[in-house]
Amino acid sequence: MKKTFGYKRESKRNPYIGFMTFNHFDGEALYSDCIVGTQGLAGCETEPYECYPVPDGVEEKGREQGFHPDGKVAYIRSLWKEFEPKQGEYNYAFIEDILNKAKAKGQTVMFRLMPHSTCERDDVPDWLKELMPCPARPEGMRVKDSPTDPRYLELFGKAVEKLGERFDKDETFDCLDVSLGGAWGEGSQDFSKEDMEKLMDVYVRVFPNTKLVGQFVNSHLLHYISAKRNLGWRADGLGSPKHMDVLYPAGFPLVPKDLWKKSPVSFESYWWVSEWYRKNWDIDRIINLTLEHHMSTFNTKSFPIPYELKDKVDAWVDKMGYHFVINEVETQNSVNSGEKLSVRLAVENVGVAPIYNRLPLYIRLKNTSNEETFETDVDIRNWIEGKYEENIEISIPEEFAKGEYELQVGIGGKDAPSVVFATDACQDGDFAVLGTIQVK
Repeated sequence: MKKTFGYKRESKRNPYIGFMTFNHFDGEALYSDCIVGTQGLAGCETEPYECYPVPDGVEEKGREQGFHPDGKVAYIRSLWKEFEPKQGEYNYAFIEDILNKAKAKGQTVMFRLMPHSTCERDDVPDWLKELMPCPARPEGMRVKDSPTDPRYLELFGKAVEKLGERFDKDETFDCLDVSLGGAWGEGSQDFSKEDMEKLMDVYVRVFPNTKLVGQFVNSHLLHYISAKRNLGWRADGLGSPKHMDVLYPAGFPLVPKDLWKKSPVSFESYWWVSEWYRKNWDIDRIINLTLEHHMSTFNTKSFPIPYELKDKVDAWVDKMGYHFVINEVETQNSVNSGEKLSVRLAVENVGVAPIYNRLPLYIRLKNTSNEETFETDVDIRNWIEGKYEENIEISIPEEFAKGEYELQVGIGGKDAPSVVFATDACQDGDFAVLGTIQVK
C-alpha cells in the first residue's frame, strides 16, 4: 500500500503553540479594548492588566468587541508576595490552582514569578520590607527601583528554588519565563554580575525538566544559561517602531544562534493588536518578523482583536510553531501475526519551529472489533523544519486477531497532550487514518 496526502488545516489547536491567554484561561473573558490616550507610560497605564489574579474592577467585555484565537498555553505572571506571603511559608495551593484551571481547559502554563511590579499594590512581600529598605514608586512616575540589599536576590532565589522543587516535574507547568531582579522580573539594574549568575544558577539547578525562556534584551542571561542547558527566549515590544527599527536589529545579532532549534521563542506585543490596527502599523511586517525568528507562542495580553484582521491572524497561527503534514505512507498490503509490519512515513513540518516536548508517535491498527496501539521510537522533536522520512517497524503479536484493519497514526494522547496532523487524511479522533491492511 502506498498513499499520498496533502495539507489541510488542523481540526483543533495543537499544544504548546499559538496565541497565549494572558492571566486568563482559554475561553474566559477578554480585557475590554483599551485605546491608548495621552496619560501614563507611552500614553497608557497597563498595571491593572499585568498580574494574576486580575484585580477587581478591571473591565472585561472584550468578547463583545473582537476575537482572540483559542489558546493552548496560558501565560501567567504572578507576584512573589502571592507565593511567599510570609517568609519561608510557600503558597503552593495558589500555583496548584493555576495549574488545575489550565489543565481543565486543556492548556499548559508558561509562568513567571515576579519579585514586584512598578506600583505599591504589586510590591515585594511585606515581610521583606521589614528586613531591608524597599524603594517606593516616585509620585507620578511608572518606574520603581528594586532593593539593593545583597540579600534581596538571595531571598528571591530561595522562592524560585521552592517553586522548582515542587513543580518542575508537573507536565502542566511546561515553561518558565526566567525572572530577574528588577520590576516585573525584568532588567538586572545595578546587581553585580556574580549575584545575577547565582540567581540564574538556581533556575538551571531546580528546573531540569521545565522549558526555560530568557529575556531577549539580556544577552548575558541568554549566553550564560544556554551554555549550561537548553534555553529559549522571549521578546517584548513587538510592533512598536522603536523595537522594529532600532532595538530588534541591535539585539538579534547578540542572541546565541540556533537556540530556537532546542527551546521555544515567544513574542509579546507592544500594547495589543487592536492598537496596532488603529495606529496603522505594518502588521504584515510584524508577522513576518516573528516567523523569521521561529516564534512558537505570542502574547497580546488577552485583548480583543478586530474582526477585520481575522484572516490575517488565522494564517499567522497556521505558521507559528510546528505544523506536521503527512505527505506519504508506504507499507505492505498484509502482514502475518507474529511478524513485523514495516511502515515508511514521509512527513513535513510546514511551521517555523519544532515541537520541544517528546510526545510519543503511535501506530494504531483498528477495526470494529479490535484495536491495538503501538508506541514507536520516533523522536518528533527532530522534525525541525522541512521534510523527514521515518522507517518504522511494528511487531504484530502472535495472538493478534486476523482481519482487515485501518492503519492509523497519532501523536501524544493518553496522559499527554495530543497533536493533530495538518493533513487531508480522514480522522478518527486525534489519529489520522492512512489506509487499510490485512492481518493474516
